[in-house]
Amino acid sequence: MNGSRVLVLNSGSSSVKYQLLDMTDRTRLASGIVERIGEGPVADHAAALKQVADELARQNLGLDSPELAAVGHRVVHGGTRFTTPALITDEVVEEIEKLIPLAPLHNPANVTGIKVARELRPDLPQVAVFDTAFHSTMPEAAARYAIDVDTADRFGVRRYGFHGTSHAYVSRATAALLDRPVSELNTIVLHLGNGASASAVRGGECVDTSMGLTPLEGLVMGTRSGDLDAAAIFHLSRVGEMSIDEIDTLLNKRSGLLGLCGDNDMREIGRRMGEGDSEAQLAFDIYIHRLRKYVGAYTAVLGRVDAIAFTAGVGENSAAVREAAMGGLTAFGVEVDTVRNALRGSGARLISAESSRVAVAVVPTDEELEIASQTFDLVSD
Repeated sequence: MNGSRVLVLNSGSSSVKYQLLDMTDRTRLASGIVERIGEGPVADHAAALKQVADELARQNLGLDSPELAAVGHRVVHGGTRFTTPALITDEVVEEIEKLIPLAPLHNPANVTGIKVARELRPDLPQVAVFDTAFHSTMPEAAARYAIDVDTADRFGVRRYGFHGTSHAYVSRATAALLDRPVSELNTIVLHLGNGASASAVRGGECVDTSMGLTPLEGLVMGTRSGDLDAAAIFHLSRVGEMSIDEIDTLLNKRSGLLGLCGDNDMREIGRRMGEGDSEAQLAFDIYIHRLRKYVGAYTAVLGRVDAIAFTAGVGENSAAVREAAMGGLTAFGVEVDTVRNALRGSGARLISAESSRVAVAVVPTDEELEIASQTFDLVSD
C-alpha cells in the first residue's frame, strides 16, 4: 500500500457526508455533504457519489489518486456479527443487509453507499466501521435484557449501543488530555447532541451504555424520549388506539425536548428559560435529571471514576448543561470550575476545579477521524 489518504463516507437515507483525510499527519484535505438525494438533480446515491468524486477531482484530490489508500464507511448496526472494522467483501455486504431489521432507517442507506463506492473503485480496499462495535465489550449482564432468552436470541433483542466511534475516540482523547494511559482510566463519556448517549468505559473498553436495541433508549434527546416504561406502548395502543407506526413516530420524532416544550435546540431552550418560560425550564430539568441519573449509575458500575467527558454539539457548547449536570456531585468527587466551564474553546480542555477528585473535561469528538484511523489501521496490517 502506497497511499496515505482515506475517504470517509457516511451515507444516509437522503444525504452523503464525506471527508478526505491524510493519515500521515491526520489532517483534513476535503469535506462536504450532498443533500436531498432523490430530489432534483441528485437522483440517487450513485449520483451523489459521482458528485462527491467530481468535487474531489476539482480539488485535485480525485478518487483515481494513487494517494488514496482506502474508503471507510460508517455503518450504524453491526449486531453481534461485527465487533471490529471489517474489510468489505460480497459476504460482508450480505451480512450487513441481514441486519437491516435492526436498523431499518440507517443500514439500507449505508449498504447503498458501499455498493456505489465499490462500483466506482472496485480495486480499492473498502472498510465498514460500525457504530455498535465499541460497545461489544459489554458483559452479558449489561447487554442482556431480562426477557425470555430464546425469544431474545431469535430476534436479536439485546443492548447494542450506538455512537461507538465517538465514545471510542473521546475516551482515548480524554486519556491523552490527562496524559495518562487509557488502560488505567475509568471514564464516563457523555455524547450529547440531538441524539444523546452515555457510556461507562473501563480501561478503554465499554462496560455499559445507555442506548439499547435501537438509539431510542437512554437519555432524553432532541426528539427521542429515551427511557420509557414499555407498557406505555401497550397503553397508547389499547387506550389511545394508536398504531405501531404512530407510536414509533411519537417516541422517535415527537418526544424528547421537542415533545416537552416544542423546541429541540438547546440554545433556543436556554433563551426561553432566560425569559422565564416554564415549559422550557421543565424540559431542561427533565433532561438534566436523566443525565445525572446515568452519571450516578455509571459511577456505581465503574466503582471508581477518573474522568467525565462531555462531547458532541450540546456537550461541547452548553456550559449551562455541563454545570447543571455536574452540580451537587461533590460527594462523588466532582467539582466544576465555573470560570473554566464558561470559557469557550475549540480543543479538549479541563473544566473541573483543581480540588476535584474526578477530572471533568470537554473533548470535541471526531467520528470521521476515528473511522479513518480504524480503516487505515486495518488496510495497513
